[in-house]
Amino acid sequence: MDQDLPGGARVIVGVDESPAARLALAWAIGTARLRRMPLVAVHVSRAPIHPFPEALPLQHAARAGEEARGTEVVAAAFDEVCGGVPGDLVTAVVGRMGDPGYHLVDLAGESDLLVLGRSRRGLLSRMLLPSTSMYCARHARATVVIVREPAPPDEPEITGERGRRRFWSR
Repeated sequence: MDQDLPGGARVIVGVDESPAARLALAWAIGTARLRRMPLVAVHVSRAPIHPFPEALPLQHAARAGEEARGTEVVAAAFDEVCGGVPGDLVTAVVGRMGDPGYHLVDLAGESDLLVLGRSRRGLLSRMLLPSTSMYCARHARATVVIVREPAPPDEPEITGERGRRRFWSR
């Protein structure tokens, strides 16, 4: 599957079902158009891989099913964000199974731009399921852009003294 990927500098975007991933995809499409770079949309399923060798045929079937489902997730994201795969961009879709951070870092080279969405999760959720965007920011050779999900409109803005940054130089 990797032999079908475009060479040179690329915009690689991680896509899942979250709203933050939709925002990251929209940002990646705009950047790919602006810089005239190919766009690679990647979906990595966290499906467990069975450690016992007797489950090997079942593991291959599960991997093929999850990679096909990944292609469907990416197609649905393109439909929601821009009405389908943009015709003016060179695009590729990659579906993998395993740890998302590892596969995204593995795909992104030094000349690539890796775009990820970061949703608003609680502390317990982050402890049980580590942040893929933070893993990629620490380990990727590529430039990493993290697109945050905006705050809900019912949260008050921080103003006054609490909103100001304090510097040690004062």
